[in-house]
Amino acid sequence: MPQAHPTNKPSAETDPSAPSSTHLDRLLTAGGHPDDRSQIPLPVVHRRFANPTPLGLISFAADIFLISVYGLHARGIQSPNVMVSMLVFFGGVCQFLAGIMEFVTGNTFGATVFSSYGAFNLSYAMIYLPGSGIIAAYTDPATGVPGADFNQAISIYLWVWFIITVLYTIAAMRSTWVLFLDLVALDICLLLLACGFMTSMTALLTAGYAFGVVVCFLSFWAGTAGLWVEITPFKVPVFEMV
Repeated sequence: MPQAHPTNKPSAETDPSAPSSTHLDRLLTAGGHPDDRSQIPLPVVHRRFANPTPLGLISFAADIFLISVYGLHARGIQSPNVMVSMLVFFGGVCQFLAGIMEFVTGNTFGATVFSSYGAFNLSYAMIYLPGSGIIAAYTDPATGVPGADFNQAISIYLWVWFIITVLYTIAAMRSTWVLFLDLVALDICLLLLACGFMTSMTALLTAGYAFGVVVCFLSFWAGTAGLWVEITPFKVPVFEMV
């Protein structure tokens, strides 16, 4: 009578793919994730993301400062075209990058606000970029001066951004007083400028650009508060809203 041959089943000692306490007992990282380095060429390394908020706020402050001081004709400057490069690269590119980084960190408010004002800086720069032809479309060929409809078009452009900023101001009511007042000042700035271009009143335009300087100051305040707290002994208060 033939005898049954025993089945050669691999055991945990002979089969390296079989689960063992060595494979299951992993060390945990500081974030509670398995510190799995079994693939030596491609180790899993858990990194800490940097805070993109200071970049977004400081770049916004710098560009608002340029727009405001050129609008106030500081040092007798009448043509603001030199700000185009600043608005495109520091205001547009850096704020858009800050917005994308806020998406990664899970900050919906920061991602929306920084991406939006990055687009604002880019679009505002395009108005004064000679190659865009935007001002040329409103310019009288005989006189070389933009017509009255140019101011009306700028006014409607600013009204749109005033509405957007009001929405962001409401969303910031549970953040910090510095950021909230920053957006309130930006609301007033855009409102005065929109009314000033619509009515061609120099006093309203001057007041609007003056509020832009206030926005610049508060934006620098909020930006440096986030930047200095990690790399310097200085702690700038932002006054948390309860």
